[in-house]
Amino acid sequence: MRAAFIAMSLIASQLTAADLVVDHVTVAGKDVAGLSKLFTAIGIPVEYGGKHTNGMTEMALSSFPDGSYIELIAPQPGADISGHYWEPFMARQGGACAWAVRTMDMAADLRRLQAAGISAHAQKSGRKRADGMEIKWETANVGPGAQGSFFPFLIADETPRERRAYPQGKPTTAKISGVKFVVVAVRDLPGAIAKYRAAFGLGEPRHDKDATLGAQLAWFPGTPVILAAPAGDHGWMAERLKQFGEAPCAFVLGSSESWKETAGKAKWFSREITWLDPARLEGARIGISSNAP
Repeated sequence: MRAAFIAMSLIASQLTAADLVVDHVTVAGKDVAGLSKLFTAIGIPVEYGGKHTNGMTEMALSSFPDGSYIELIAPQPGADISGHYWEPFMARQGGACAWAVRTMDMAADLRRLQAAGISAHAQKSGRKRADGMEIKWETANVGPGAQGSFFPFLIADETPRERRAYPQGKPTTAKISGVKFVVVAVRDLPGAIAKYRAAFGLGEPRHDKDATLGAQLAWFPGTPVILAAPAGDHGWMAERLKQFGEAPCAFVLGSSESWKETAGKAKWFSREITWLDPARLEGARIGISSNAP
């Protein structure tokens, strides 16, 4: 009986490792008010979320019924953001820059990642909402690079999560069901696939391509993870990697609504993707999928 219990526990741990659920994704820019206007104008309503306790950044967000949200992050007015891990993205209006997944057991997930040879360390963080409410959480950067870049960072709430995701007590919009896919730009697709499989116990991915991004794609079914490598030495994806390195480059949202200000369509893994006009979002790449699970 004890052996059976241990085996079941190991299986449960492996399933949890592969269960990558988007907590939120981050879009960076030079100022929160400007980012908020861009997203609201294109049909993604935003509400102010507050200033982070680091004294450097502030954020606004658009939250969705499935619990995920888009964070719009920028420097606090007059703040010196030198040394911040997302400084290059904020300074250059870099758009997509990071993503986070929820963890129900931070200590266990850190041990699992470290056992797989992947560096991971936790730190406390938080912010104060405009209504004065303090929100606290713990994050863990996973692997090298900026937080949430190649790998997602982990996040666990110390205060109720709904206070962080839903400042008004409900989703900012019902037009969007949630964040469905995170497209991570990588230089070496086979190498990146191997690292993700080792970190999260994932199976073999499916492959596709996208002409708009100029990328070869690899998606791990049942997860939001799509790895994308340049299809050649030139093109948007290749230039993005030169400027920002390996990090999220696009996010795909779920929605059954019709959208204006679009910039073409693509088809990945039997799903149609409609790209919102990146010029209207000052370079941020946001896609819409009407049939994403």
